[in-house]
Amino acid sequence: MQKITSLAKRRGFIFPGSEIYGGLANSFDFGPLGTELKNNIKAEWWRRFVKTRGDMVGLDAALLMNPKTWEASGHLGAGFADPLVECKQCHERFREDTLKKKNVCPRCGTKDSFTDTKQFNLMLKTFLGPAEEDAATVYFRPETAQGIFVNFKNVLDTSRKRVPFGIAQIGKAFRNEITPGNFIFRMREFEQMEIEYFVRESEWEGHFERWLNEMKLWIKDLGISEDKVHYVEIDAKDRAHYSRRTIDIEYDFPFGQKELYGLAYRADHDLKAHQEASGHDLSFTDPETGNKFIPHVVEPTFGVERTVLVAMLEAYHEEEAPTSEKGETESRVVMKFPRWLAPVKVAILPLMKKEELTTMAKELYSDLAQAFTCDYDETGSVGKRYRRQDEIGTPYCVTIDYDSLKDQAVTVRDRDAMTQERVGITELEQYLKENLN
Repeated sequence: MQKITSLAKRRGFIFPGSEIYGGLANSFDFGPLGTELKNNIKAEWWRRFVKTRGDMVGLDAALLMNPKTWEASGHLGAGFADPLVECKQCHERFREDTLKKKNVCPRCGTKDSFTDTKQFNLMLKTFLGPAEEDAATVYFRPETAQGIFVNFKNVLDTSRKRVPFGIAQIGKAFRNEITPGNFIFRMREFEQMEIEYFVRESEWEGHFERWLNEMKLWIKDLGISEDKVHYVEIDAKDRAHYSRRTIDIEYDFPFGQKELYGLAYRADHDLKAHQEASGHDLSFTDPETGNKFIPHVVEPTFGVERTVLVAMLEAYHEEEAPTSEKGETESRVVMKFPRWLAPVKVAILPLMKKEELTTMAKELYSDLAQAFTCDYDETGSVGKRYRRQDEIGTPYCVTIDYDSLKDQAVTVRDRDAMTQERVGITELEQYLKENLN
């Protein structure tokens, strides 16, 4: 983890939030490369699960919702709270289930000084308008799901979809976690990629298995090692109160086996709760049979930041690389992202910082940037520039040398094999498209 967090800051993937003011606990900003990596994840997820499927539509709901939403969903009750104890000596609060020594304060070392357990709600509260009073209290959403449920009828009426169909959403959620940590694994502000798939009760098991298979394929295409992924059936006593079946998809992080994604069968709990609380009919009427029912829901949930973290952990490699034909080697760090996921696809490198070479290289960069995310680097030796690109995971480096001025060809270097191939400039874009696909 230390190597990943160091690389993340050094190369512009992820920065500590508000760093010039001393930071803010467990707050992180995504830098230029981190933004590209995150956008690649979200774009491919959306393409795969929404754009290419006739049974899916998208939604982008508001972060702030009427507080009655959270009353109906149960988020304002004890079910969405952490059990906390407070040290009477230093007044630090801890989640009871995270204390390794139940009678010793991890902060000040005082023994037997904890208060009785209290429930702490995880909702992040704010106020609408100038008055900080109960009537103006609202909450930042702790999940994206409820925005989908309260819009179910609107989407149904406007999209004219029939059950089974799904509504997908990518967006921020907020939880006032007491013990966030492990870099971007657990944060108070995070992003979800979530689907609520509406089905008939009699068909939920088949849809559950199909979504589980879809999630397995997604994990494979992220380049995640199968032996590091675990599919954990959650016991009834440990499931959310609304769930009749839940599988936690867990990953072997450096800090232990923890949840990466989740798949839950939420039955008809949510739509039924909102129908009762709002008085609005949230049922579906089958146009062929006239049968009216409240759909049940299968929910695949994907965390964006956890996907970024796992992608970086899987991509990170340290290896010995040849430096000459004499068999000499040197160690290199290389991020072996799947090509579709790499933040930068192509780096344009003039052999030397000479005008005739840089002019040609900049023209080539301008052309290729229309089709690929590109980088341009003319500083330092070519070998050092290769290493920089290896460290950010760029699949291909294109070098312009003095021969390029004569034969209108360039040298293309592969990130993983480190092989080099001469390619004509007029064929270069097609070559890259074929190899990056």
